[in-house]
Amino acid sequence: MTPPDLVTRFRAGDPRALARAITLAESGLDTARPVLRAARERPDRAVVLGVTGSPGSGKSTLTDALIAVLRARGERVAVLAVDPSSPYSGGAILGDRIRMLRHHGDSGVFVRSLASRGALGGLSPRTLPVLALLEGAGFDWVILETVGVGQSEVDVAAVCDHTLLVVTPAGGDGVQAFKAGIMEIADVIAVNKADLPGADRTVRELLAAQGLGAHDEYTWFAPVRRTVAQKGEGVEAVLEAVLAHRAHLGEEGLHTRRAHRAEFEVRTLVQERVLKRAREASGDLYARVARGELDADAAADALLAGEAVR
Repeated sequence: MTPPDLVTRFRAGDPRALARAITLAESGLDTARPVLRAARERPDRAVVLGVTGSPGSGKSTLTDALIAVLRARGERVAVLAVDPSSPYSGGAILGDRIRMLRHHGDSGVFVRSLASRGALGGLSPRTLPVLALLEGAGFDWVILETVGVGQSEVDVAAVCDHTLLVVTPAGGDGVQAFKAGIMEIADVIAVNKADLPGADRTVRELLAAQGLGAHDEYTWFAPVRRTVAQKGEGVEAVLEAVLAHRAHLGEEGLHTRRAHRAEFEVRTLVQERVLKRAREASGDLYARVARGELDADAAADALLAGEAVR
């Protein structure tokens, strides 16, 4: 049962109510639903920025620098950092919060970590409801930082208004970004650690690669900005590029992206519930398929239909 005053406190901007609602949503409890409905009712929308890139590219350090610049502008910022889970224990270090400790006492900053729980798309399965709560809590910016991603781990683009891809020079990231998937999701690209050798070459390669795909006069080419996040260099330019992309999308473009996000969220919940039902109803089904007593397609069809498998 939802605590009777939780929705009221959430609407009033109580950070403890927000934290409690996130815990309920992350646990997948039905008691989170009234707060989620309240969050989605807010007419004002935060700028939702996804920050992704390979491990070691400096995503957390750049996120920390983005927070500093936004706070200097008087903007309220929420950060949702998804950390990788152990494949053995299922636990997570949640170390991204360590890099943002300097904002711990700032009431205009809210940082929350989630474990990826083995998700392959760079996000936790519970990311979307938590993201909805942060959007509905009245922040000006919500930054979603994913685990380090590879070529196919591009879910962040489905859930954010804008996607910032962080790469580094002389580490093969420029070449990796050319491959299908990662380059296609980037709305803005930051070449971080740009004080290292090879930064100019990486920028040139990234700019050239964008022109190789199909495009027309309406195509958005991701601006490439040099940053040295540890020193706070180039961060303002990254934010201006994000806002330029927001202007390019316009209200219609943002509405389309949010409609796709809603579709992605519903499909994710359907997949999660179908898999749960399959686990509960399987019995010795998998052993029978392994013994050749049952066809795998027939078994899958029966599970989806909720029928007894003979």
